[in-house]
Amino acid sequence: MSTIKTVLGVFACKAARASLRVAKSGGTTLPGRAAMFFDKNILADVSKDMDIIVVTGTNGKTTTCNMLEQALSSTGVDVLANKSGANLLKGVTAEFCANANWKGIPRKKYAIIECDEGALKQVVPLIKPKVILVTNLFRDQLDRYGEVTHTLEQIRMGVKKAPDSILCLNADCSLTASLANDVPNKVVYYGIDCPYGEQKEPEVSDAKYCINCGTEYKYDYHTYAHLGGFYCPKCGYKRSKTNTAVTSVNKLSIKGTDVTMEFRDSDNVDKENVLISLPAIYNVYNAVGAVCAYTAAGFKREDIIKSLAVTSSSFGRMETFDLDGVDVQMILVKNPAGCNQALTYVTSMDDEYEAVICLNDKTADGHDISWIWDAEYERLAEDDSLSKIIVSGDRAEDIALRLKYGGMDESKIELVKGWDNLVNVMKKSKYPVFVLPNYTSMLALRKTLAEVTGAEEFWKG
Repeated sequence: MSTIKTVLGVFACKAARASLRVAKSGGTTLPGRAAMFFDKNILADVSKDMDIIVVTGTNGKTTTCNMLEQALSSTGVDVLANKSGANLLKGVTAEFCANANWKGIPRKKYAIIECDEGALKQVVPLIKPKVILVTNLFRDQLDRYGEVTHTLEQIRMGVKKAPDSILCLNADCSLTASLANDVPNKVVYYGIDCPYGEQKEPEVSDAKYCINCGTEYKYDYHTYAHLGGFYCPKCGYKRSKTNTAVTSVNKLSIKGTDVTMEFRDSDNVDKENVLISLPAIYNVYNAVGAVCAYTAAGFKREDIIKSLAVTSSSFGRMETFDLDGVDVQMILVKNPAGCNQALTYVTSMDDEYEAVICLNDKTADGHDISWIWDAEYERLAEDDSLSKIIVSGDRAEDIALRLKYGGMDESKIELVKGWDNLVNVMKKSKYPVFVLPNYTSMLALRKTLAEVTGAEEFWKG
């Protein structure tokens, strides 16, 4: 039953949100704060009786949510999703309040929600999700989270507050998979059951030693970073058997990926070829995780498999813009593991291209940018297809220095300050442009690109 606090909170949220939209701002914190002023737990009311999938983890949250949402939408379901990336408590609260009626009753039955790792313990007790998907754990925002094991414990605290949720875990991530050790939830696993790329010790590993006994992991195979067929030779902790898995990466190109997936339950094993419309191995992880969560929530597997073949990119993640005839693709990077995968993708180009690296150090990025010294920017210096590299953002000089230490020819490096100036420089390119920004630089540059190219603002839709 609605209370006066709920009614006032919903009204305050909608009014604040409408004001921000008039001002052409995508702000999400203020509407959520306005709602919670009247009832700090209003989220429980405005999400009551909804079927919700929550996605958390370091990398891949937004893209995985996008895959899940588009799969549901393709079946005619009207689904709530926090597309704007508002994944803290106030932002999630704002999304649900804005989509409730004036009494605070949800207008939609289903929701796909991206949730920050640290906010999980605040959000899930209120919305009681049907499924929680954990993508992976990498070192990220050191000044906010500290060591990656601290992030792991934040997620564990959240999971324990939603004991009825089905937990979908990435079996290839030794940190993520360890969540199953002491939580009451039903657990299902997904992953890639086959090697990918060069089978050598990863240069960047955020989980080199066994989380249980401290012994260095051994691997049957690697995919990237610390992901793969890990096992501890001392205590026996190892990769779990998967319920949903990629068993073969058949073809991977800049246009997408063709894989074989297996689906296993207690009764049988099904196998199917799956087309994923997005490129790069990390999107294979996003796709197989999305299939696992989708089916765990009780939806039909065939719907999401069909949808994956036509899923469009989410904002800032492999998103492409036509800038006066110049193809500009934006690939968000925010930590060494994700950056290395983006660099692998970019340097796989056969034709000439230009690269843009944007780096800020605002609160949402993490003020500690030391991670750039662990990313393998040497790959750019070694790539003959790279015509020029532009650096921009608040810490552009730091990126320029990192590139010089990585062996980059200084004559190829151009420093450009100001997003309007950067867009004007990119317009003059003779080649496709790949932009690798971190979070706040992505938002700022994307806003400018949207204004110039007519793309929608990220908060719309």
